[in-house]
Amino acid sequence: MKRRNLLTGVAAGALALSLGVGATSAQDDEPIRIAALYNLTGGMSSIDAPALAAAELRVKQINEDGGLLGREVELISYDTRTDQGETATAAQEAVSEDVVAGIGYGDTTFVMAAAPTFQENGIPFVTSGATHPELPTWVGDYMFMTAFGDDDQSYAIADYATEELGLDRVMVWTDESMDFTKALSKFFKERFKENGGEIVEEVSFMMGDTDFSSQISRMESLDPMVDGVFIAAIPSEAGLTVRQIREAGIDIPIVSGDGFDTPLVAETPGPELANDVYFSSHTYRGDDRPEVQQFIEDYKEEYDRPPENSFTPLGYDAIGLIANAIRNAESADPADIRDALEQTRGYEAVTGPISYTRENMVPPKPISIIEVQGGEFNVLEIWRPEEGLEGELQQ
Repeated sequence: MKRRNLLTGVAAGALALSLGVGATSAQDDEPIRIAALYNLTGGMSSIDAPALAAAELRVKQINEDGGLLGREVELISYDTRTDQGETATAAQEAVSEDVVAGIGYGDTTFVMAAAPTFQENGIPFVTSGATHPELPTWVGDYMFMTAFGDDDQSYAIADYATEELGLDRVMVWTDESMDFTKALSKFFKERFKENGGEIVEEVSFMMGDTDFSSQISRMESLDPMVDGVFIAAIPSEAGLTVRQIREAGIDIPIVSGDGFDTPLVAETPGPELANDVYFSSHTYRGDDRPEVQQFIEDYKEEYDRPPENSFTPLGYDAIGLIANAIRNAESADPADIRDALEQTRGYEAVTGPISYTRENMVPPKPISIIEVQGGEFNVLEIWRPEEGLEGELQQ
């Protein structure tokens, strides 16, 4: 694995991977290169860095099994530092590296700064964690999603808020600087109102904000007080909002989407304040499928720690999707990989089976409803498209 540091323009290091066996073409002595663009530092690092670690693990496993088409796989990674300018630069450099595909990011804004460059160069881009359902439409036919869409995850948490938490009146906080967070709020409000709920008040903030006293003051001024708050935030603000709301003595449920699937939600407020937080995320925690258990075991063995969050296996699955497409196509040509990705049906990923059966290459997948109490994360229920909530899981 090679990693680029975009701010210095020098390689941060290289990891030699074991060679595959066999020979099928004149390029057998060259690796199959895949670009991995992630924010390893900055506000998105708590979800992007684990995703890259899992992607590196999957590449290592593939190479230990003989590679793909008898060739080793080489992952060329870039730290884009939660900066859109660095992201655009990384994408331009990546497509010049003779890569056959790209993966990356847990956020739509950064995908949109990178994926169009791959599209223009006819190279598939598979986002591991970005969830805006319009991404493939915005980018084009070389864009694929590993995760579900924001419409589904927002509907899932809205259903839980009304059906299980019994929330009738909520306040909505939205990070207006990110496409992901704006979509999350849009779909949550739509579903919450369909369920008979009332959006009492809406406030905004921006990525990088650290003081939420004005939003809290608006909440405290409401009479009567709302019975819940929906916060559309990225990880760096997720823990801060929980801490400051609880420090203000407000104990109503806090609900959100997968931007809250970060250790920061527990670590920043601490276990005494990290309570009554509920969010939708990818089916991983609490899942006893063999694929999940094997991934957890392998990740612990490789890194001497458990997977950090649900974005971790998504990075693993993104590489798995591309490897599966290369095997099915019997080709490492980017156009052939794209065609094989489009035809993916029932790929058994760690985060659930992936089939591109809907328009725009957004896979319909089950969604976990996760609770945080005393700083501990627990899966409560599973929501499935067209079916809704399934009932409480046995812990």
